[in-house]
Amino acid sequence: MFDFDMLGLSPDLNKALTRMGFSEPTPIQNQAIPLAMDGQDILGLAQTGTGKTLAFGLPLVEHLLAEPGRPAPRTAKALILAPTRELVNQIAEALRLLTQDTKLKVTTVVGGQSIGRQISVLSRGTDILVATPGRLIDLMTRGAVDLGQVRHLVLDEADQMLDLGFIHALRRIAPKLGTPRQTMLFSATMPKQMEELSRAYLTDPRRVQVSPPGKAADKITQSVHFLPKAEKPDRLREILSRDLDALTLVFSRTKHGAEKLMKGLVADGYNAASIHGNKSQGQRDRAIKAFRDGTVKVLVATDVAARGIDIPGVAYVINYDLPEVPDNYVHRIGRTARAGREGEAIAFCAPDEADLLHQIQKLMKMDVPVASGTSPLGERGDGGSRPSRGPRSGGGRPGAQPSGKPGGAQKRRRGPRRRAA
Repeated sequence: MFDFDMLGLSPDLNKALTRMGFSEPTPIQNQAIPLAMDGQDILGLAQTGTGKTLAFGLPLVEHLLAEPGRPAPRTAKALILAPTRELVNQIAEALRLLTQDTKLKVTTVVGGQSIGRQISVLSRGTDILVATPGRLIDLMTRGAVDLGQVRHLVLDEADQMLDLGFIHALRRIAPKLGTPRQTMLFSATMPKQMEELSRAYLTDPRRVQVSPPGKAADKITQSVHFLPKAEKPDRLREILSRDLDALTLVFSRTKHGAEKLMKGLVADGYNAASIHGNKSQGQRDRAIKAFRDGTVKVLVATDVAARGIDIPGVAYVINYDLPEVPDNYVHRIGRTARAGREGEAIAFCAPDEADLLHQIQKLMKMDVPVASGTSPLGERGDGGSRPSRGPRSGGGRPGAQPSGKPGGAQKRRRGPRRRAA
């Protein structure tokens, strides 16, 4: 284990780390940063919330500070690809904090925003370009960006890029990049196609891994409620009312379902917002900002947010609908217990979702403790069921002290149901 001040970083970077409150690296940073500082290609396996952005961002910025000259028009020195607009914005925000005291420029290009404005910004060149693959292809096709000067490439959440069908875009982008270059690929899982991707993009990579793929963060208390689908709305409100001040992220399977659920919560007086694919980028950005600031307490989302929200204050994740892709459950609940904090993940499982839960438990190699109801396998939440780790001090929601009855023994302050103004 090293301290950041042992790396011999530039004064501006040391100043930025101090301002951001970083002193000791996380495990993924401890493994990846020294190798990346030496110019090695990196294959990193780690869940979201483990500090990956700094693991690749710190050595990337240090390398760019050592490179002379400003970027030429329509060029970039470094390219970071991420699967969603939210993740692109999150990465760029962290990098702008790192480069605040430098002359390095960070530029984002994503869908859902004015391509004309992006063409104008790129015409001046940039040091670090953070992009979604689809919009980057659009800009390349229009001749708005030349990637021949890129000497640093980062693929973040690469497995999700594959899931979303970006493999063809990656194959179009790769031949346009400059050589030689340093490439860092980070992924939460390692499917066969990911191995093929790493062989195509990386040269003699060093592999770093901090937790087995499919394993949830250690500080997340998990629980599941077995209940009919029709009872989900009432159970959600019961749980939310027990801690009205906590930041709670609620996952719905569909865009329509997320919007309907959010509107119902608002009508019942809960301070809620939603993000999903039918929202404009501006609407999504405003909702996330309000959630981050605490002016919105409940954010209802589809899997567009499963990897795109890094808010340390998220106390609870509720899987209102179980995801159809088991890996997404791990990514969803990883929105809590960020930056070393503790968090709680509560799942609702209707009878037609039993197989989805089975696949999730198979992936994690553990059973999610039953908080209430009876599973098809005969497990029952009867007050004696224990969560996957001990309850947090001060009590918690049903996942911390399960009860077979709604509104069990561990009651918290209930707020009035205020009608929206």
